Amino acid sequence: MTKRTAIKTTIPEIVDYWFSRVYEGDLSVDASEAHERCWRCGYQTKLERCHIIPHSRGGADEPSNLVLLCKKCHLENPNISDPEIMWDWLKAYRTSLYDTFGIIQGFEEYKKIYGVSFSEQMMKLGISKVEELEPLIASKMEGCTRHFGESHLNKATFAGILRMIYKEIVKNRPKT
Repeated sequence: MTKRTAIKTTIPEIVDYWFSRVYEGDLSVDASEAHERCWRCGYQTKLERCHIIPHSRGGADEPSNLVLLCKKCHLENPNISDPEIMWDWLKAYRTSLYDTFGIIQGFEEYKKIYGVSFSEQMMKLGISKVEELEPLIASKMEGCTRHFGESHLNKATFAGILRMIYKEIVKNRPKT
């Protein structure tokens, strides 16, 4: 088996190519920060050059076939030969605010695990604004660790934080 040569296309070449062709509002990153933030999750971290059409499927090491993703998103990207799928995937996960991707995913994970949204549960408890819970969320987050040095909590950890908050609120509610 022959060893693959390193990708020579630079991050600035990829950013320049794509941000002259795509609408940045479809992605989780602004053009001005596309060289330092993941195009899927928007987190500022070390980026990897990710093939749109995988090298193993004949994809070239050219700006037109590369996007910039963090390691986590790179591992999760669609690994198929239809380039539209990559763009559909990136657009589907678009967030409008930096550093909220994991939180959004955590709320969705909560619903998947518990069969009800956290917001619905809070409404039933008479809490209409999740913002009211921000101090409690922050205190629970302080006690969590990040896997393998990740810069942000994974979605299952954030869903767990939400569940701990729900349980604490229920436990401390006056009995009626």
